[in-house]
Amino acid sequence: MERPAGPAGRRRTFAIISHPDAGKTTLTEKLLLFGGAIQLAGAVRGKRDRATRSDWMNIERERGISVVTSVMTFEVDGTVFNLLDTPGHEDFSEDTYRTLTAVDSAVMVIDAAKGIEARTRKLFEVCRLRDIPILTFINKMDRESREPFELLDEIEKTLALDTAAMTWPIGRGRDFVGTYDIARRQVRLIDSSGEAVKVSGPDDPAIDGMAKPGAVAAFREEIELVEGVAKPFELDGFLEGHLTPVYFGSALRNFGVRDLIDALDAFAPSPRPQAAEGRTVEPTEDKMSGFVFKIQANMDPNHRDRIAFLRVCSGRLERGMKAKLVRTGKPIPLNAPQFFFAQDRHIADEAFAGDVVGIPNHGTLRIGDTLTDGEDLVFRGVPSFAPEILRRVRLGDAMKAKKLKEALQQMAEEGVVQIFTPHDGSPALVGVVGALQLDVLKERLKAEYGLPVDFEPARFTVARWVTSDDPVKFEEFVERHRSQMASDLDGAPVFLAPSAFELRYDLDRWPQITASDIKDYQRQAA
Repeated sequence: MERPAGPAGRRRTFAIISHPDAGKTTLTEKLLLFGGAIQLAGAVRGKRDRATRSDWMNIERERGISVVTSVMTFEVDGTVFNLLDTPGHEDFSEDTYRTLTAVDSAVMVIDAAKGIEARTRKLFEVCRLRDIPILTFINKMDRESREPFELLDEIEKTLALDTAAMTWPIGRGRDFVGTYDIARRQVRLIDSSGEAVKVSGPDDPAIDGMAKPGAVAAFREEIELVEGVAKPFELDGFLEGHLTPVYFGSALRNFGVRDLIDALDAFAPSPRPQAAEGRTVEPTEDKMSGFVFKIQANMDPNHRDRIAFLRVCSGRLERGMKAKLVRTGKPIPLNAPQFFFAQDRHIADEAFAGDVVGIPNHGTLRIGDTLTDGEDLVFRGVPSFAPEILRRVRLGDAMKAKKLKEALQQMAEEGVVQIFTPHDGSPALVGVVGALQLDVLKERLKAEYGLPVDFEPARFTVARWVTSDDPVKFEEFVERHRSQMASDLDGAPVFLAPSAFELRYDLDRWPQITASDIKDYQRQAA
């Protein structure tokens, strides 16, 4: 694999995906520990002084889940890793999908006892749609687990993805002592410093004293089968998304993490070309370009900050430069771009293709925005999905209605919820993909804005973006359905229906109208 020359060739930008409770956030902590970004890694449900550093929201710490994407940068042996820890809960799939537009590879974490779970399968399909190469980490090998061959077979059959075992476990559960690196012929022991022990092969007598006789015998029998019939690792197959290298370990015990970092360094692609309207942007181009895939407000409640996360696609971003916001055509100064190291942040004097930087702003930037060195360029593929739940917000203190409107606007710009403003003047609706998003909205409105709220059912249950190639018919449709029309945050027309049946009934009578449950931010901005 030929990597681009210069700083871009040293970048690896990747996401971690998994079903909830597979150990994704714990693995993130240990990767940061290796990278020196944090001094003490905490388990998701650890003691108070060891709460995870990448989950910063109260609801995350209380429930032991990730509900927002964390962005972290660290360096190991000269390679710069940009790690995006995605929400594990399915109610936040929209945030996860947008995050996956900003990465070049992904680490799929699988629970050794549970195998492929529903959320894993769904996230994998998103990666496949985007041709994202995937490395697999089978976690929790120090607990009761399924047979390794059974797990590999499930990956191949369930995901239609070839597997290539790169390491192999020696023992399982309580008898798990470490892994054997098949290509390098070396053993890492879980209770050692993590340094690899070179051996002549699986039959080396030195392995006899590392585990119980039964575990060693089973390991040798399995490794003979692996080396005899299993598919070898092929870099091209991995980069094309057809094959996944598989590593075994225990994130909680900090085992197998070094192997994963080495694999990301050696195999994961450098920044890939990015599709834009009209052309493809190469990471080696001199001119700076990038797109905003996430907005996060109040990461530091003391400062009421608002950060836009920008994936740099080409060129060099320099502190103090002025970049063109393509949506408005106006320049914006990049006075304080930031890198994130767990909960700490540092000013980024420069950033290159593949880097993810935070741009502080006060509502200027939105999800899907493109920033360039001057070119009118719009990147493609950051979607918004139609909500599955619509609610009205009930505010106890009517005097705070204006403050609520501003808060909901900011939450909608972040992508926490969607806001729909009815054309007939009735109160705005909030739309979410899952119920947990409502809990997060309620928590944040109270904690960050001092607005205790509740929710009540809306008259409508379905929202779809509507367009037409016939302006006259579209205008007629909007006028006839005024009580069912609304505008989203960007002013795009949305049709509201009490049920899916009534949606189909109305649209069948108006064949000139096209309804969609997906909206591309960039296409709307363009």
